[in-house]
Amino acid sequence: QVQLVESGGGLVQAGGSLRLSCAASGRTFSPYNMGWFRQAPGKERDFVAAIRTDGRSTYYADSVKGRFTISRDNAKNTLYLQMNSLRPNDTAVYYCAAVASPWALSISRRYDYWGQGTQVTVSS
Repeated sequence: QVQLVESGGGLVQAGGSLRLSCAASGRTFSPYNMGWFRQAPGKERDFVAAIRTDGRSTYYADSVKGRFTISRDNAKNTLYLQMNSLRPNDTAVYYCAAVASPWALSISRRYDYWGQGTQVTVSS
């Protein structure tokens, strides 16, 4: 089992920045590929970004490319999402997730472990 706990969410004005963190505990963090997803009220959970175990292979949804950066620190068992130039439509609950398989990382049902989520609200 891997336990994931997100933090860093909050209220920010449009154009601002936030950095989300996802702390992992339980089993070793480094063998897991990691992803960030988000869910706005009344909408499905959408892919945001993913990173493979090596920390060099990263993937982004088109809507966040150039604004968000995913990274990981395996020594600290922590995943990050740096979010810049935030927009009101980035408002959602953000979840981190872990999966052993490196394939199809944009598909939420592929993931085995999920955090409880952290709210991000961007005001206009």
